[in-house]
Amino acid sequence: MTVTIGYDKPLYVLPFDHRATFSKNMFGWKGQLTAEQTEEIAAVKQVIYEAFQDCLAGGVPKARAGILVDEQFGAAILRDAAKKGYITACPAEKSGQDEFEFDYGSDFARHIEEFQPTFCKVLVRYNPEGDKELNRRQAARLKHLSDYLHKSGRLYMFELLVPPEKSQLDRLKGDKNTYDLQLRPALMVQAIRELQDAGVEADVWKIEGIEREEDCQKVVVAARRAGRDKVGCIVLGRGEDDRKVRQWLTTAAGVPGFIGFAVGRTVFWNPLVNYRANKITRDAAVAQIAASYHEWVEVFEKRLRPA
Repeated sequence: MTVTIGYDKPLYVLPFDHRATFSKNMFGWKGQLTAEQTEEIAAVKQVIYEAFQDCLAGGVPKARAGILVDEQFGAAILRDAAKKGYITACPAEKSGQDEFEFDYGSDFARHIEEFQPTFCKVLVRYNPEGDKELNRRQAARLKHLSDYLHKSGRLYMFELLVPPEKSQLDRLKGDKNTYDLQLRPALMVQAIRELQDAGVEADVWKIEGIEREEDCQKVVVAARRAGRDKVGCIVLGRGEDDRKVRQWLTTAAGVPGFIGFAVGRTVFWNPLVNYRANKITRDAAVAQIAASYHEWVEVFEKRLRPA
């Protein structure tokens, strides 16, 4: 089997494509947003984008740094980033859904073509021991996107979440930390293989943090099996605290095939909350976000090994 897919260069993503998370959790808004509310969220996302650009000016390599931002609140950012030659990623999924659905339905391709992101990203909840029919439906949609992206020469970033099934947690007496350590790594490997077998070909797998180096290695083996030698993996932050994110990044960076990270809320959430509460200035929020993102770049680069 010859598969000409993959992206194996270092990739340090600042993701702020959160939509429901911003409107509900940060702003406390539910339902259809007004134009003014949409603009207010877009303005806050500009703070994150400014911090990203400050990091590039401060020495983070442009060829390794990227942003992940949505069209709904970040259209102006995506257009500006494309003009400046930044690595960009844009989500294709409808926000806040347990089952993957296209944000713009059958019109998804037009939206991708309008913004020309470096990567098209999906967030998918897929547990191999979960609802088989749900997994089959999702895999069919994700294959449809995979086929479109590779026919049109675009890159596919796949954020794989493997939430525990009740039966799995019951076996562990409800201990989610034990699930993350003992069950999730093997389930992620199984999910990657099932999705590949269903025709879903990711260029980059965006993976929940893994505690053990040997489990990172198994994920890379799955991602790169059967000729997929250039496929990369990146670690997502999952909104965890600094200590946990540092542990995940340090572990992954030592494993060839893990090429970077996508850490968002851990970087920007507290500075933005404090800025909105008038506890710090906009400039201070920008500086704090930039310092945090820059720190994760340094953590990863210290341990990075060739893919």
